[in-house]
Amino acid sequence: MNVLVTGGAGFIGSHLVDLLEKNGKNVFVLDNSVNKNSIKSSNLKNSVTYIKGDIRDTAMVEQLVSKVDTIYHLAAALGVNNILNSPLESISTNIIGSDVVLKAATKFNKRILIASTSEIYGKNPKQPLSENDDRVIGSPQKIRWSYSDSKAIEEAVATSLHISQNLKVITVRLFNTVGPRQNLAYGMVLPSFVSNALKNENLQVFGDGKQTRVFCHVSDVVTALVKLIDADKYWGEVFNIGGEGEISILQLAERVIKVTKSNSKIQHVPYDIAYSTGFEDMARRVPDTTKLRNAIEWQPTMGLDEIISDLAKHLQAVNLN
Repeated sequence: MNVLVTGGAGFIGSHLVDLLEKNGKNVFVLDNSVNKNSIKSSNLKNSVTYIKGDIRDTAMVEQLVSKVDTIYHLAAALGVNNILNSPLESISTNIIGSDVVLKAATKFNKRILIASTSEIYGKNPKQPLSENDDRVIGSPQKIRWSYSDSKAIEEAVATSLHISQNLKVITVRLFNTVGPRQNLAYGMVLPSFVSNALKNENLQVFGDGKQTRVFCHVSDVVTALVKLIDADKYWGEVFNIGGEGEISILQLAERVIKVTKSNSKIQHVPYDIAYSTGFEDMARRVPDTTKLRNAIEWQPTMGLDEIISDLAKHLQAVNLN
């Protein structure tokens, strides 16, 4: 079976490619770069067909889609820092790029899974969040919500094509996926904490640190992606994918210091210093993964301490090379 992974040279994408190859798939990767910061060409094995390009290139996307049986659409602008620094490019990539990929999948009658985000829910105070819960989004002047809006439009296009043209599409909403190969430049909290802890540098906690999150190892996430699409029956459905064990960011910093045996200290940083204008945080973000667990008998295999240790091991290996 031929499989296309957009964004396949990145963090989650490269782990998905590894699993697909292990399962005997012939993998094509479409990515705009493999040389940005910690995302390296070494993420991809020689057996993978790599195409450097933009998902907004309709002709190229259609050519690739016509050759494959299944598409995993992971390419997107992501990361709070990236969204705040390049909002227009991020919106264009997420809306126009996804529109191109989804319409190509429809044109050639291909199966497709699209990776959406927990940002869809915004700052909905109802926790844990299930797939049918409302979006509660802040002011358009808070630029971070442009990412949520762009992914909501992507989901709406996918749903419309499923209803009107029977597109075989599954949507997944990812909650704080972490693990090796994650790009520190995107402002992801756990990799940043582990990296600083290994260097005995301060762990910067934004605000009071009482905001809570749940983390899931990338290996558990990509296992869920493959199981969902291989089930071949959940077309038009939406699934949350996330870990278990809600923890505050302050407690997370303390846990990282303990697991890594670091001499780091915790430094509180006000939001207006940590981020540029347009940032807004939410108090809690906890997934309800009941639907996913029932559908594919899935559950996370790695707890938080194991995730921290795995990140530390990876970062130490990278620094030695």
